[in-house]
Amino acid sequence: MNGVEFLFSDIWSKTKSIIKDHESIGKIIYDTYFDDSKLIDLNSDKAVIVVPTNLQKMVLSQRLDLISQSLEKVLNRAVSCEVIMQNDLKKIQIEDSKPEPYNDYLEQDNVLPFYTFDNFVVGPSNKEVHSAALACAYNPGKFYTPLFIFGNSGLGKTHLVNAIGNYIKKNDPAKRVYYTSSSDFVSKVVNSIKNNSIEEFKRSMNELDVLLVDDIQFLAGKEKSHEIFFHIFNELVNNRKQIVLTSDRDPSEIKGLEERMVSRFSSGLSVGIDSPEFETSLAILRFKMENQSMDAGMIDEEVLNYIATNFSKDVRKLEGALNRLIFYSINFGNNERIDFKTALGAFKGSSNVDKNELNANKIKRIVADYYGLTRQQLISKSRTKNIANARHIAMYLCRKTLDLPFIRIGEEFGKRDHSTVMNACMKVEENIKKDINFKQALLEIERQFTQ
Repeated sequence: MNGVEFLFSDIWSKTKSIIKDHESIGKIIYDTYFDDSKLIDLNSDKAVIVVPTNLQKMVLSQRLDLISQSLEKVLNRAVSCEVIMQNDLKKIQIEDSKPEPYNDYLEQDNVLPFYTFDNFVVGPSNKEVHSAALACAYNPGKFYTPLFIFGNSGLGKTHLVNAIGNYIKKNDPAKRVYYTSSSDFVSKVVNSIKNNSIEEFKRSMNELDVLLVDDIQFLAGKEKSHEIFFHIFNELVNNRKQIVLTSDRDPSEIKGLEERMVSRFSSGLSVGIDSPEFETSLAILRFKMENQSMDAGMIDEEVLNYIATNFSKDVRKLEGALNRLIFYSINFGNNERIDFKTALGAFKGSSNVDKNELNANKIKRIVADYYGLTRQQLISKSRTKNIANARHIAMYLCRKTLDLPFIRIGEEFGKRDHSTVMNACMKVEENIKKDINFKQALLEIERQFTQ
């Protein structure tokens, strides 16, 4: 530690002692958010404090007045304060040293560095897709190319596709990796056509070893971009390069996608990712707490169970609920342990609680109740007419109201094949046309969705 660093450390240590003794800062709040903060810069009118996590940055930023007042007592002069994350500091330090571009069109690989396999929480809902992603990362181009990952938004598709890229970059730096969204790809195609350089663009893409494309469904309907991507795709696959694509649905269910593209996308491995079940949701919450340097006992187990039960539709909702809870506790709680009473205050009137939203579980419950069945009977293998009829209706409503892929609906109903779901939906549509009583029953069930 040089002289300046020693001085900053001494000043900040004294400042933190003042902050720690302030009546608004409890022990858990101090230990969790302030203890490992550092003063990294100080001039005549400004101090810069660095913290490891975004949550710490948020908490300290809400306490800037207290921090400034505490620093003023140590320095005997007023200074303004800025709080930044460690990652922000790294970005500043490397601002002028950008990596050498692959070529004129791919200036950087675009892989998001914070998504890795190490910070991906694995559970039954994503175990299969996680294994497939690892196989592609360990041996790019050897097993599954393309790997097609599909599922609803917020379940970890972007995380996994970037984790693949980061693993390959770290373990095989010579490989040329490129991550893009389909929208960005279309923009590059449009610009290349406008600049009369489309051949150069295609050549630059064909030189890649690993191509990672997010939200490929948005390529549908973009005729020129569709054609160009098809040729790039074929070139890379034929040369055993690794391609990973993500979408909100299985290739066969993307409207506006040419049959030849559907066929090529399905030629490798297509694997779905589902909403996290209760245990995985709990594991994700605990991981997020640990990642934010939060004490394990800061939130009551009852509260974590509540969040895992009511916000488990996707991972983003879980993270959002946790951040909302912490924000509320900091501003309106007791600054110590977060109990269930605090949680009820934090989520009062929240429109994001999954139990108030229409989902597959709610549809199954309403249909089962309407026909006097249990949920287990509805998803069973029973072919009894009344049970099969109710099952078909529930499948149809999942397709109609939630627009779920047939494969996903099959998973919801006892891991049935997607063709079984398609046939069920067609039977319901036929019955609607020829049976007025059947149609009225369906309308009555749908009315219950909003109650």
